[in-house]
Amino acid sequence: MSQTAPMRSHVAGQLTFVACVADDAHSRTAARFAALRARNTAGRFELLHVVQPPEFQHWAAVGELMRAETEAQGQTLLERVGAEVEAFTGVKPTLRLREGQIGEEILRHLADDPSINILVVGAAPPEARRGSLISWLAGQLAGQLRIPLVIVPGTLSESELQELT
Repeated sequence: MSQTAPMRSHVAGQLTFVACVADDAHSRTAARFAALRARNTAGRFELLHVVQPPEFQHWAAVGELMRAETEAQGQTLLERVGAEVEAFTGVKPTLRLREGQIGEEILRHLADDPSINILVVGAAPPEARRGSLISWLAGQLAGQLRIPLVIVPGTLSESELQELT
């Protein structure tokens, strides 16, 4: 998968925030929260999106075409959310795109970059009946995570985000 910037090691006093994003409002709220925290702590900020590998494997050419299309859609999403966050906060994020099972790829990303200090995810409102990633991360991986997991309510307003960060 493509990466848009090289990995750096941790700098004392400088936090690195990683926000997991999908094409939904609550992950955008989490991205804004992480970007504001990075800005206000003179830290770094990354957006991470994990694309699922295509399940269709009958013909290799079709599978590769589907994989390329999925990767392009993921990169477009990262660029769009990155531009939105930068317009809101003035912080330009590093964009990271990975392919695989979402929870496993998040853990791999954290293991690949020891400079990451805080993982940020957005919580969908209860009526959305989503949040399996949060349940999985908090329940099964709480003991495996080496950094804090910050769960941001996806319903926070811009003013609430400013107050909290």
